[in-house]
Amino acid sequence: MKHFVFLLMTALGLLAVEPKVTLVYGSWNPGEGGPVTTRTNPLKQPFGVDFDAQGNMFIVELAGGRVHKLTPENIFTTIAGDGSKSYKGDGGPAKAATFNGMHNVAVTPAGDVYISDSWNFCVRKIDTRGMASTVVGTGKRGFGGDGGPLRKAAFTFTMCITMNAAHDKIYIADIQNRRIRMADLKSGKVSTIAGNGKRGVPADGAQAAEAPLVDPRAVAPDSKGNVYVLERGGHALRVVRPNGKIYTVAGTGKRGKQDGPGKQATLGAPKHICVDDADNVYIADEANDLIRKYDPKTGEVSTVLGHGKVKLDYPHGVTWEKGKLYVVDTGHNRILRIED
Repeated sequence: MKHFVFLLMTALGLLAVEPKVTLVYGSWNPGEGGPVTTRTNPLKQPFGVDFDAQGNMFIVELAGGRVHKLTPENIFTTIAGDGSKSYKGDGGPAKAATFNGMHNVAVTPAGDVYISDSWNFCVRKIDTRGMASTVVGTGKRGFGGDGGPLRKAAFTFTMCITMNAAHDKIYIADIQNRRIRMADLKSGKVSTIAGNGKRGVPADGAQAAEAPLVDPRAVAPDSKGNVYVLERGGHALRVVRPNGKIYTVAGTGKRGKQDGPGKQATLGAPKHICVDDADNVYIADEANDLIRKYDPKTGEVSTVLGHGKVKLDYPHGVTWEKGKLYVVDTGHNRILRIED
C-alpha cells in the first residue's frame, strides 16, 4: 500500500517540486526548456567538479582523460592531460601528463588541484604553476602503508577524494580495499577511518575501522566532525561519528528510489555525495538518474532533481559551492546548477 501511494504521488507530481536549474556547461536536451547547442569543446564523460576561491570551476573527465578549467567569465581551457590513459608526467607540465580513470577532484582555495587518479591507484596534484605530481599512493595496486608516508601507502582504486574545510586532510574512498582512508597533509601519514577490508554491512554502533563495508564509493565530511560514506553496491549512506562509530542513516541495502525516513528510503547504486552549509547530504543516485538529499535533522531522504522536466543520465558528481548545488550529468556530458 505504501509503495502504491508513493507511485501515485510521484505520478501526480506531489512528491517534490522541480527546482530552478541553470545550464553551466554543455547543452539542454529537447523538451527541457533551453536551446539544444553544440559546444566547441564538448566534455567527454565528466565525473567531478570543484572550485577555487576565485570561482574557477575545475572539471575531470573519465573518458576524455583531461582536466579543464572554466572561469566565471566562461573561458574554457584544458589544464592537464593529453587524452591518453597511462601514468606519466610527474615533475613536468600537467598538460603533458597522463591519467587513467579520473573520478573526482578537490581544489584548495589557492588553486591546487587534487585528482583521484582512480585506475592509477593514487592521488595526483596539479599545483598553481601547472606542474603535475603524485601526492598519495605508489601508483601500484595493493593495500598497506597505514601509519606511514603518503607516497608509500597502497590503494586499490581511489574512487573519490574530498578535503576537509582546512584543506589539510584528504579523505579517500579506497573501494576495492573496502576502506575509507585519510591522508593527513600536515603529518604526511595515512590512516584508515572505516572498513576492515571484509565485505559486509556494518552493525550500527560498531567501531568503524573494525567493521566491514560493502563497497565505499564516495566520502565527505561535514562541519561537525562526521564523515559520510556512500556505498554503491550497498545502496546506502552511512556515517562515521566523531567517536569513531559507524551507523547507516539512509538506505535499506536494496535497490530502489523511495523517499521517506532514511532507514526506509532506497537508493540505486549511488556514486557521489557532497555536504552543504547546513550539513545536508546530497547524493548522486546514479542508477536512478536522480539527485537525492538526506537531511540529518529530520532523517528524511527526498528527491531534488531528475523527477521533472530536466532529466539526468547517470549523474556521477555533486558539489556544493557558495549556496548552489552543481550536478555533473555524466551521460549528457554537461554541468548543471540548482538555483533554489
